[in-house]
Amino acid sequence: MTPRFSRRKALQLMGGLSLGAWTAPVALRAFAATPPGSFEVEATMNTRLIPSSGERLPVVGLGSWIQFDVGTAEAERQPLREVLQRMVDQGGTVIDSSPMYGKSEAVIGDLTTELGRADRFFYATKVWTTGQQAGIAQMEESFRKMQRQTMDLMQIHNLVDWQTHLKTLRDWKAAGKIRYLGITHYTTSAFPQLERILTSESIDFVQLPYSIRVRAAEQRLLSAAKDRGVAVLVNEPYESGSLFRAVKGKPLPDWAGDYDIASWGQFFLKFILSHPAVTCVIPGTSDPAHLVDNMGAGYGTLPDEAGHHRMAAYVAKL
Repeated sequence: MTPRFSRRKALQLMGGLSLGAWTAPVALRAFAATPPGSFEVEATMNTRLIPSSGERLPVVGLGSWIQFDVGTAEAERQPLREVLQRMVDQGGTVIDSSPMYGKSEAVIGDLTTELGRADRFFYATKVWTTGQQAGIAQMEESFRKMQRQTMDLMQIHNLVDWQTHLKTLRDWKAAGKIRYLGITHYTTSAFPQLERILTSESIDFVQLPYSIRVRAAEQRLLSAAKDRGVAVLVNEPYESGSLFRAVKGKPLPDWAGDYDIASWGQFFLKFILSHPAVTCVIPGTSDPAHLVDNMGAGYGTLPDEAGHHRMAAYVAKL
């Protein structure tokens, strides 16, 4: 039987380190009746299933928009190299990019190869153009930049020419060139279209914006994804940083410790992860310390349904 520890005892065993700095993972608890302040010690980071395959995916990953769009100077790349190294050390695997993100794909390819741990990541990128041949050429360029023979996940970025690209992605998946295919959008206004596609087509992943104050996905889309067996990646979990500005100088609620939350970043991420339809959240950062803090949301007790609503109500009053 897996041993159970109080949060105080676990912190003692960790030598006083915060959960955000601890590399050993703990068990996932989503809308489950776990006693507050307790958790189970496991051997890997918290994971959730990819419904279409049964593969398990760590629940916190990394976005690369803006942060990874850098040049070749060592001063620009060294923090990102450390971000990726710490991500692996903390048990994260998912790194998401796009041709839209400037040099990000090439930087990811270079740095993961330099680290000698390229096979430890789950690589996700996108196609973002119109026309079959243009899409094929762009995706092949993404393979080259990210230095991949097989891409874990290829997504249709913001649904651009999605019907054309979906045919190509199905062929590529059947041929083993990609492992999963998906669709994405960054605006809530696109949710009805995302829902129509994932309920009428065979899709492995949907990527969408969702946060403690932007909850439109809860109305229909998350439930539709869960019902259809579609994995969910969440972008913009911090609302481009506006959530941190809203809570600046304000303390966490005392009860945040019941969910092993050590920072506002973990508060916001654990709110998202407490929804059972969410597979992985992908906050972006170029700061190694922020990366470790983000990964901390993958550890410890998650809020149950009542806690999920309590968190949203608390932030709404700030």
